[in-house]
Amino acid sequence: MGEGKKMNQYLTFTVSEEAYALNVLNVREVLEFTQLSKVPRMPEFMRGIINLRGSIVPVIDLKLKFGLGLTEKTIDTSIIVCEMVMDEETIVMGLMTDSVKEVIDLDDDDIEPTPYVGAKIDTAFILGMGKKDDKFLIVLNMEKVLTANELNMVSTAEISGE
Repeated sequence: MGEGKKMNQYLTFTVSEEAYALNVLNVREVLEFTQLSKVPRMPEFMRGIINLRGSIVPVIDLKLKFGLGLTEKTIDTSIIVCEMVMDEETIVMGLMTDSVKEVIDLDDDDIEPTPYVGAKIDTAFILGMGKKDDKFLIVLNMEKVLTANELNMVSTAEISGE
């Protein structure tokens, strides 16, 4: 490995047969899909909440969030429990995915900027395009998957659920 290259580990997963990656620093754990409790008046992409060892964790359906339909429960459906810091507050949320694959190493040079795909498509939540073994991965920027307004709704749901 050359000078100045920074190697990071990423958890890879699929949503609608597309490969995505998430920095493992944001990942707390991976769970098999479990029963969700519905929360009234939440955005459609928020499928509900789970009780994780006494903590209430909101679960976002990434397929719905990305405008790709509803995640159907299969044997591979997983919830990636993520953690991120926003405005000095730690936010924990679950991401519903079609399947979780593996942890891979990518250095910064393996991640290219997001290509411009038109003004109508919001690519703010995409950190870039990773390349591993001639396959492309969409690398997510966890801090941008939800807008500030959506994050506020999620953290309000956590508080009101307790």
